[in-house]
Amino acid sequence: MTDGLPMPRRLRAIVAISLGSALTMIDGAIATVALPTIAADLGTSPAAAVLVVTVYQLTLVTTLLPLSALGDRIGLRRLYQGGQLLFAAATLLCFFARSLPFLLVVRVAQALGAAAALSVSSALVRSIYPARMLGRGLGINTVVIASAGALAPTLGGFVLSVAPWPWIFASTLPFALMSLAIGRALPDPEPHDEPYDLAGALLSACTFGLTVAGLEALVHGDSPVVATAIIVAGLVAGVVFVRRELGDPRPILPVDLLARPVFALSVAGALTAFLASMTFLLSLPFRLKHGWQFTPGQTGAAMMFWPATSMVVAPLSGALSDRYPAGLLGAIGMVMAVGGLLALAFLPAEAGVIDVGWRMSLTGAGFGMFLSPNARLILGSTPRERTASAGGLISTTRLLGQTLGATLAAALLATGLGASRTPALVAAGLAALAGLASAARLRPAVRLPAMEEVADAQPEGAVR
Repeated sequence: MTDGLPMPRRLRAIVAISLGSALTMIDGAIATVALPTIAADLGTSPAAAVLVVTVYQLTLVTTLLPLSALGDRIGLRRLYQGGQLLFAAATLLCFFARSLPFLLVVRVAQALGAAAALSVSSALVRSIYPARMLGRGLGINTVVIASAGALAPTLGGFVLSVAPWPWIFASTLPFALMSLAIGRALPDPEPHDEPYDLAGALLSACTFGLTVAGLEALVHGDSPVVATAIIVAGLVAGVVFVRRELGDPRPILPVDLLARPVFALSVAGALTAFLASMTFLLSLPFRLKHGWQFTPGQTGAAMMFWPATSMVVAPLSGALSDRYPAGLLGAIGMVMAVGGLLALAFLPAEAGVIDVGWRMSLTGAGFGMFLSPNARLILGSTPRERTASAGGLISTTRLLGQTLGATLAAALLATGLGASRTPALVAAGLAALAGLASAARLRPAVRLPAMEEVADAQPEGAVR
């Protein structure tokens, strides 16, 4: 098996995967700023308009794992390009939406296309880069995802200032078309002639879909009993799903990989890290507004320090993870993040943009230091033929952590604690747990067995 793509094909493949990652992240967040306009234009309530964002996120978290298993069977590039094509077609239909039900249907189609691409993007990154550069490649991909998420609200606001709201969806179409045009540079498909586990896919969708929908209903709905029943149904489906997957040699949920301590610790660390960041970031604007009377412009300026710093640190830490243990880099990153979050929890009484900004930079640097090496260790501890499954789990973990973080932030706001220092303290505690999970991977008994099983993923002489 070749070690990565040759140049210059590798560069074209990097551009293709970067464009695809960017458009899926932008489209997931860009609609947020347009919700009031959409509600007014379509004659619906603000609460109903929120479904434009919710159905997209719910479809993503529900379908990522089943689609990653499909990618293993039909070929990664084939699924990635098919997802891009579906996304582009649905995006074009969004432009012609004149009712909320129609818009929601095409948003589901958009999310399915995005999920198909995201579910195999990490696996494609592993095939694009040589093993000695895997951390660097994941760092670049992390920067693209973070930058796209940070850019989305700004891009949405700009589009709305000069054009009607359908154009915010059309603005992502060029990314999809460019990615499709150069997508042939991606690694050639290597399909596996195995039957697809449709029952397992349905159980996976029910597990994540019902659980997340129930949690959302518990926070935002009017019937705690119904919401709790939905959560219980999701958990029951999860138990059946996991028990069924234990007997499958190529499971949709990689339960066999999760049995490896290094893999399980990496996934648990990623989940708590994303949960921490989203809990804090969604509550911060309310605290700055009510506690320090920040204007929207001041809040945006202060919050930009986080992604701006992460964009610099993530590729650096990814490159370092090709030479140094990811557990060490992740532990250092979470120490920095905990320090930044505690500093943000105890802001001075007369805090300004710079006071908040340097603390956000420290926190963003910590998360940037953690995430790329963590993703590298997950992929590096996975057999190459199972990379799509591991990559799908990475994307699912990120989305699940962000969704649960949004739910936790909403719960804190509903109880009156969201505008206090409580979210920062909660996030600091979660970040500390992620740091402990990262440090635990330094134990030889945890990391060596996995390293020996996947020696092909590690360049000769590299330090792990």
